[in-house]
Parts: sequence; structure tokens; C-alpha cells
Amino acid sequence: MGDTDALNIPKSSLSRIVIVGGGFGGIALAKALKGKEMQVVLLDKNNYHTFQPLLYQVSTGGLEPDSIAYPLRKVLQGYPDVYFRLAEVREVIPGSKLIRTDIGDLGYDYLVIGTGSETNFFGNNEIEKNSMGMKSIPQSLNLRSLILENFEQALLTDNLRERDALMNFVIVGGGPTGVELAGALAEIKKGILPKDYPDLDTRKAQINLIQSGNRILAEMSEQASKKAEDFLENLGVEVWKDCRVTGYDGKTVRTKTDLVFEAATMVWAAGVKAVSIQGLNAKELLAPGNRMKVNEFNQVLDHEAIFAIGDAACMFSEDAPQGHPMVAQPAIQQGRHLGENLVRLLKKKPMKPFVYKDKGSMATVGRNKAVVDLKHYRFQGIFAWFVWMFVHLFFLIGFRDRMVVFVNWVYNYIRFDREARLIIRPYKRDYSQFKDCKDSKSES
Repeated sequence: MGDTDALNIPKSSLSRIVIVGGGFGGIALAKALKGKEMQVVLLDKNNYHTFQPLLYQVSTGGLEPDSIAYPLRKVLQGYPDVYFRLAEVREVIPGSKLIRTDIGDLGYDYLVIGTGSETNFFGNNEIEKNSMGMKSIPQSLNLRSLILENFEQALLTDNLRERDALMNFVIVGGGPTGVELAGALAEIKKGILPKDYPDLDTRKAQINLIQSGNRILAEMSEQASKKAEDFLENLGVEVWKDCRVTGYDGKTVRTKTDLVFEAATMVWAAGVKAVSIQGLNAKELLAPGNRMKVNEFNQVLDHEAIFAIGDAACMFSEDAPQGHPMVAQPAIQQGRHLGENLVRLLKKKPMKPFVYKDKGSMATVGRNKAVVDLKHYRFQGIFAWFVWMFVHLFFLIGFRDRMVVFVNWVYNYIRFDREARLIIRPYKRDYSQFKDCKDSKSES
């Protein structure tokens, strides 16, 4: 390789910063290190950044996936001494300052873990095997296909119980993802399905949102939680609280109560956990949710040259006794702050502790319906919905993506339509198990 290493990265006298993960935190850090006399290497198993807050709109046909994805190489265009490699990190060897990937080994001076999170099934293998996740673009496309295929299949059966099961949707988890998906499905049921399937009684389609706690949007104010529940119920969503799902065999959703659902689609949005990496997964390093324990500088405990940001990091503090929320804002803020600290570190200056600035939280429940909690203000309804749209447009990467999403939203709003309801990649499943369905919703 001569003047390059195994990943064809030029050898340099500059300190090498390796960033694992092109999510919100990794991109914020890479931007913060632009032109800072360092060699920066960004690694990700995908060549694009995903704007995860809008994945549910891909699943429900509101947006095409390229509207919420942005090429990582385009993000880094014009950045001196910054390199991207399409690679999956398999192991970190801290003692040698080396990482092992599926395309070769790479040394580092400083390593930053920003691998984000994945769906947490809490060890329930049956649910993991049979339910649908929604943490990536491929998963969202699978869900979109399954939703549409279920209605196509419902047209082909004269068994009313089977038809009900095919049109029954169960969403587990009353956080923003579950609430937003339930609202989107309810609007599809109301405004689109009757036109697409005039020979099918789509009024019988059921949307069930199951929350194990006593309220949805538990991280937001009680006011926002109550209003979001009212919005959902007005849209026809059944909200089940204090109900924990224990199993799903692909046909029957079982709970800790006597409540049972017969459903062809169950979406699991009940929790996330950090993506772990071999070599940094010792029990003493991990906090609940598989997150790496870090100090106030985002340094992984007992590893001065390794940092973690975003969902991968758990920084305990008086204000955040369980760590910061696993959402975009902490990742962005930690990425920017760590960029400043790495510059200070290389200049032999003391690093500054990270302080999270909570900018509030929000969730949309559908057309003209959203809830917003800011530090000093809380509001709901159409104004909150416009605020939600503006914030999400602002944080999309790239002018094209913002324009495409904006035009799609305007079109969908005026026409009350979702053009992207396409089965591009079929998600095949065995429908034979629904032939002898019980009632689509029953209490024993």
C-alpha cells in the first residue's frame, strides 16, 4: 500500500480521528472538525445519513426514502483530510488503538463511537422474529409493502375473520414513533383506503396503539399526553394503556391481560438500545439500554482515547440521572461539543464539560394535529403542527431534501393523498395461518 494503510487511507503526521457512525452525532462532529488540522475518517455500513424522525412517513407512503436520506460523501465534499469508508466495524482493540472492520483494520489516535440505536425487543425472540421494526429505511420499506400487501390479500378472501385480521394493525409503544405512526395510519384509513379499495369495507380496519404505562408520550407533559390521546381517539385509533404485550406469533398478539388481538401486522416501537461493538461491551462499561458510560467530556470510562456520543453514550448527571434522552438533539450537541474538545485536546488545553440544552420535544398526530413542549411554552393543535413541520424541515440535510419534503407535504395537504404507496420491494409472508382466525379483537 506504500503511503496508505489497509483501508487506503493516506498515512499522515496529523492526528487521526476515527468516527464510527454517520448519524446526527457523527455528522455534527465531522462538520465541527472541518479544517482543524486533523485527519478525520468516517465509517458507516451505509453510504447515507437517515433522518430517522420521518421514517414513519416512508412506511405510510407519505415520502419516498430518498427524501430523508442524504449521501455521506456529499456531506463531506470539500472537507480537507476527511475520508469516508463504507465499512462495518466489528471490533475495537483499545490496547493497540486499532479497529477491525469488514474491509480491514484501521489505527486511530482518537476514536468516537456514534453508532446510534436499534430496536430493543427485551430478549423476546418470538416478537423479534414476527413483528416489524422501523429503525431504518429498509425496515420502513418492508413495513410499507406489508401494509399494502395485507389490503391486497384482504380483497382475495371471503373469510370475514381473516379479512379483519389482515386489516388489523397493532402498534406497541406509545412514544413519538408509535403515536406518529398510529396517526398516519388513521389518516390513510380515513382518506385514502376508501378510494384505493372501493370494493373493500375499509371502515373495519382497526388501528390499535398499546402502551405499557399509564399514558402515551410519557416523556412529554401530561397536557401534551392527554391532548395527543384525544387526537388519536378522534381519528379512530384505539389506545390501550397499562397493557403489556408478551408475545406475537405472527397472527395473535398476546398481552398480560385477557386482551388478545388477531392481527397480520404488529409494529414494535416499544424501546431502543445502543448498537454494541465487540471490545467495548464489557459489563462495567455499559449502562441500561446497552449504552456506554461516559464522563462529562464524552470519554468512555477508563479509555482516554475513546469517546461515545448520542444514543451510544450514557452521561449521568444531576439533571440527567438516567442519561440524556436517545433523540437527535443530544447527539447533535455532543458531536459539536466534542469537536471543540478534540481541538482543545490536541492543543494541550483542558477540555470543557458537556452541558445539554433541552430545546423541548414534540410529536405530530396527523393533519393539523401536533403537540409541542418547549421550556416555557406548551401548545397543541394546528400551530404546533406548523412548528413541528418547520423544525423537521430545518434539520433535514440538503436543500433538495428540504424542498422535496416540503413539496410532498404541501401536495399531500392539498390533495389529502400519499403518492408513495408503492410495493417496490415485496415483503412476502405466509397468509395461510389467518385462515382460521378468531375474532379480530376479543377479551377472554
